[in-house]
Amino acid sequence: MLATAHEPHLVTDLNQPCDSDVALVTTVDDISPGLLEDVALTAITHPYLDAMTEKIRQESIPWECYSSVGLITADEVAMIRHIENKPAEDIDTAMNEHGIHYAGMFLDLLQKMARVDALQKVLVLIQDMLNGHVERISLFHQASRDRPDYPFGPFQKALRINDEFIGLQASKFLALLICSTPKSDLDMEEFFRWMTFQLQSRNSELIELNVQILDAVFHVPAYRKVFWNTLHAVDTLVNIMKTGSNNPQFVYETVFAIWLLTFDEEVAIHLNRKYDVIPTLIEIAKCAVKEKIIRVVVATFKNFIEKAPRSNLSAMLVSKLLPFVEHLSNRKWADQETVMDLEFIRENLIESFQNLTTFEVYASELETGKLTWSPPHQSDTFWQRYAARLDEDDLHLLRILTRLLYTSDPYVISIACYDLGQYAKFGPPRAKLNMEELGAKHRVMELMTHSDVEVRYQALSATQKYFAMVA
Repeated sequence: MLATAHEPHLVTDLNQPCDSDVALVTTVDDISPGLLEDVALTAITHPYLDAMTEKIRQESIPWECYSSVGLITADEVAMIRHIENKPAEDIDTAMNEHGIHYAGMFLDLLQKMARVDALQKVLVLIQDMLNGHVERISLFHQASRDRPDYPFGPFQKALRINDEFIGLQASKFLALLICSTPKSDLDMEEFFRWMTFQLQSRNSELIELNVQILDAVFHVPAYRKVFWNTLHAVDTLVNIMKTGSNNPQFVYETVFAIWLLTFDEEVAIHLNRKYDVIPTLIEIAKCAVKEKIIRVVVATFKNFIEKAPRSNLSAMLVSKLLPFVEHLSNRKWADQETVMDLEFIRENLIESFQNLTTFEVYASELETGKLTWSPPHQSDTFWQRYAARLDEDDLHLLRILTRLLYTSDPYVISIACYDLGQYAKFGPPRAKLNMEELGAKHRVMELMTHSDVEVRYQALSATQKYFAMVA
């Protein structure tokens, strides 16, 4: 079942107007033809893949020779020759009359053949079959009745062949098959492991295409959780988003994938805690040259609040999302839903800010690792009242503060040194022992020789406070 609120249309053209007919969201109750249209073949496209497809289309395959050695049958050769490199009208006629037989033949060829050149050409023939007629993907389901492992098995087998084109086309067609049925025999864990490996490629075009495929597959809610639980899958996708790109289309598609993931409550609870994505999303929206990028970022923030407010609201406040949302609210938006989302976010952030204690704001700042010289840090009253709370939950916040001493940002390190000095001065009787056991004392003393002058100063000050308390 698809989630019942604000489920997405897949809009991939950033040059489309931001009118209601291309809004980010829709509501559907089950896998449907409308969903398949959302992930139509044209949504997974790239000049890089088009060039490979055209090159393979022009290559000649000796089908008759393969038939003579028993790799394929004479009837299969005749069916291939009937549509190979033929005009779209001829292919349409053949598919209208014999489409289910062609689908069955393509599945059989993928299953039984191992030659790279032949498999590449079969995948091009499937591309020609589906061009402009994405609904024909249903023919593969019809041709697979009472046939174990079909239609997914042959395409998944193709993924294991070490060929870039075969992998891209097979995974693209698997995405269409997945989104055209409420049930799938596909091993999604294996599929996402394969996708994760592709996303780690140094080939940017390959990464872009695989993100598009994820956008399609994530339309099915159950598979978002599978991806979340796949080793290194989410951190790879988040790293792609954080690395950034000069291609607005790719930025949009990457954030779109993150947005779809956040419809899952578990993902919404843990995504920012594990990967600190909220500051990155804010920066993406600030730098966006296309309105749709801002819209999908805003929609992601809304999901964070709707699905997991306790996990995300304070982190949003620490990341200064509220003033940014207020700035966006003053802009004119063609899409009324964006206006409503911004108001929803603003109202929830204001309410959260009013309800948070000063210590909760400070704790949220520590959790994000984005330390600033905000008032709590420099208030003796704050430390007199709250220093002991760094010991709660098995020294959870004190451990975070200690880890921040090892970051690469001198600004963060200097504030962490100052806070530890305040903890040593105003903390509980065990404060100095806790600092020693966690290695904070040793690290602060090391930082007295740091290359940054402010770090040296704050480390010296913290050390003096520590030894004053010892005395």
